[in-house]
Amino acid sequence: MCVWRILKYSVRPAALLLRCIDHSPAQTLRYQAIPSCPAHTRCHSILKMLFHDLGQKSKLPEMSKIVLKKRHSIRKSQGQEIFNRLTGLIGADAAAHFRDERMEIVETNGDLVFYLINRKPLLMQYGGVLFPTLKGLLEFPFQSRRVVVDAGAVPYVVNGADVMRPGIVSIADDVAEGEPVQIVEERHGKAIAVGIARYDAAGMREKEQGKVIKNIHYVGDDIWNAEF
Repeated sequence: MCVWRILKYSVRPAALLLRCIDHSPAQTLRYQAIPSCPAHTRCHSILKMLFHDLGQKSKLPEMSKIVLKKRHSIRKSQGQEIFNRLTGLIGADAAAHFRDERMEIVETNGDLVFYLINRKPLLMQYGGVLFPTLKGLLEFPFQSRRVVVDAGAVPYVVNGADVMRPGIVSIADDVAEGEPVQIVEERHGKAIAVGIARYDAAGMREKEQGKVIKNIHYVGDDIWNAEF
């Protein structure tokens, strides 16, 4: 039976760099998905058991390339409707920062719409969900709809991973199942992602393991990098 030493684990794409130290010279192999040892076929089932689930869980969804299409101003009545919806989510004081006499809408090739405030993409609607973009959250931070994660979770979240319960430090009381939340890093209190809560605040606090927030927008993704 082979003895393997893990040299490197890559989250994205899911891959393992392993060395079989039973061989002379030692074999260094890079595996994607289910690994097996070419020299010792009996290793296959053990490696499959150890690493198959890990590789599968590390595959993260990719957003299709965003193509900006139509850009135009919206009527005041439409702007008021957006303000009312946002107020229901984050409160009137926070929503006031995302209101402007001249608001523009930018349509894309997908189920994503940007709202420009003072020519900046501070709001978005994705899959029917209205919420500030990360740039909006960084420019006008607020305390509602907030989930704070520890330093260990940050590298995964900023690469698009969903938020796991063990990495969460605190959960705002107004977090609601199926609604958007801002994901904030603990050290500096800065937003690093936007997600959809899988549970309300009480249910999320009761959980000990598993995914609790679906990541829909993170630093460095196509929404963040869109140019206007």
